[in-house]
Amino acid sequence: MRPQLCVPCVAVSIGLFLTTVPAMAEPKDEVAAATAQWRTVFAENDPDKMLALYAKDGVLWGTLSPTVRSDPAAVRAYFVDAFKALPNAKVAFGDQLIRVYGNTAVNTGYYTFSYSKDGEAKSLPARYSLTFVKDGDKWKIVDHHSSAMPPPR
Repeated sequence: MRPQLCVPCVAVSIGLFLTTVPAMAEPKDEVAAATAQWRTVFAENDPDKMLALYAKDGVLWGTLSPTVRSDPAAVRAYFVDAFKALPNAKVAFGDQLIRVYGNTAVNTGYYTFSYSKDGEAKSLPARYSLTFVKDGDKWKIVDHHSSAMPPPR
C-alpha cells in the first residue's frame, strides 16, 4: 500500500518555504535604492552623511560648483556650501536610466532641487550622471556629475 500524499500539507510546506527564502534584489533595483538613499540623505542637509555615500576616491562635479571635487574633504565642502546656498533643499528625481555592468552601474537622468530662500519657494532643475561601484554589499558613488538643465529651445 502506497502512502497518501497530503496535498494541503504540501501546499502549506511550499508556501512556508517560499516566505522564508530572502528575495534577491536585482542589481538595477539595488542601484535605484542607492539613488533613493541619496535623495533621502540629501534632504537631511548633513554633509557628513552625504559623504558616506561616496567612495573614498569619489569625484563630484556638482551643479553649483565651477570646479571638480576629487577628494573626501572637497566633496564634503561642496555639500556644506550647497546646503547653505539651497536652504532646506529637497530633490525629486524624474526619469532614470540605470545600466549595470558587473560591479559598476551608471544612473543617468534629471532631478529638480526645491528649496526656500528669503521666504520664497524656488526650484533648480538639473541633469545628472551617477556612477556607482559595488563595495561589499553597498553601491558607492565614484563619479557624480550634475549640471543645471538648459532652457528649452
